[in-house]
Amino acid sequence: MKWASAISEQAVLEEAIRECCAGVNRQLGDETPHLVVTFVSSHHQGEYDRVVELVQQDLPGAPVFGCSGGGIIGDGQEVEQRPAVSITAASLPDVEIVQRHLDNDSLPDLDAGPGSWESLFGVTPNDDPQFVMLADPFSFPVQNLLLGMDFAFNRSVKIGGLASGGQQSGGNALFLGNATHRSGAVCLALHGNITVDTVVAQGCRPIGKTMRVTESRRNLLMQLDGQPPLVVLRELFEMLNERDRGLIRHSLFLGVVMDEFLEEPRQGDFLIRNVVGMDERSGALAIGELLKEGQLVQFHLRDADTSAEDLSAVLDRYAADNRENQIQGALLFSCLGRGQYLYGRPNHDTDIFQEKLGRVPLGGFFCNGEIGPVSGTTFLHGYTSSFGIFHPKR
Repeated sequence: MKWASAISEQAVLEEAIRECCAGVNRQLGDETPHLVVTFVSSHHQGEYDRVVELVQQDLPGAPVFGCSGGGIIGDGQEVEQRPAVSITAASLPDVEIVQRHLDNDSLPDLDAGPGSWESLFGVTPNDDPQFVMLADPFSFPVQNLLLGMDFAFNRSVKIGGLASGGQQSGGNALFLGNATHRSGAVCLALHGNITVDTVVAQGCRPIGKTMRVTESRRNLLMQLDGQPPLVVLRELFEMLNERDRGLIRHSLFLGVVMDEFLEEPRQGDFLIRNVVGMDERSGALAIGELLKEGQLVQFHLRDADTSAEDLSAVLDRYAADNRENQIQGALLFSCLGRGQYLYGRPNHDTDIFQEKLGRVPLGGFFCNGEIGPVSGTTFLHGYTSSFGIFHPKR
């Protein structure tokens, strides 16, 4: 297994793709690419239909997989608000690659058995498949796909993001094999001598203490440890420093521990969801997630500093737990709300990744939503950087 990644800011699409292909060919040397992951900025929107053909002129024989993006990541660099193309290619000699384009009508019913999902993807759990997926946010029910895949392939990794750059239905592009699609989703099922690890950095840090949901109604949080949530927040507010008091007014989130057996959660164990409303009379909060009584939760804050701290913490944790893994390549699916918009400088997340894990070939794009697991369940996130880290199984 060998990976390579290149990025080009050439304004002419053909020249940008040629530059990227030359870069990955130099890095791969004598190795033959079996997968070519391509991301193209919306500046090239008028030529999306030429992308696959142009890539295959210089990298023939390998399926193209990728999409349009509002910002592009390649060779460990992040390019935003400017034309860009990135190509991340992989030589995967002992890996089977199953390709699927999906639309809403192709998905099994949510009450269908796992066999329907196995037939859809052409793999079984015994194959130990690893999934990478990209979807159009205007035309495809990603949540239904993730629910079905977690049901049928509960031990498999699912990683990816929602295409971006388009402002309306049909404005994004999805690349798969020899074709370009304007709707639906494109998925890869990789199996054989390959493992995909995930690092999901949701950009928040906890405040206060963990508490139990003692009363809830769907997404309404009615009581925490027997108290109305607004009462808890007022008490917490008095304990915070001036900076955090400012953040709690506009950057407050709730972290939900999804593993019911986890008694002492650490950073990275929470599913971060928006606080979308509050009721002064009852003291209840509306949360962007369905809640269950007995769940462990903790309030979180987000800003540039806390997001940077969170990313460093989860990558440190991954690096410490995976010292034996020979990382060959990585894909980054990052939120459009991160990057220069959040940090005020380019390459923030990619710089930290390389600081913690070394000079790994890294490509990706800035998404309209990021796909990645928390405590073994796959979610669609916002404000997140979701990394897929590839290495041989043996």
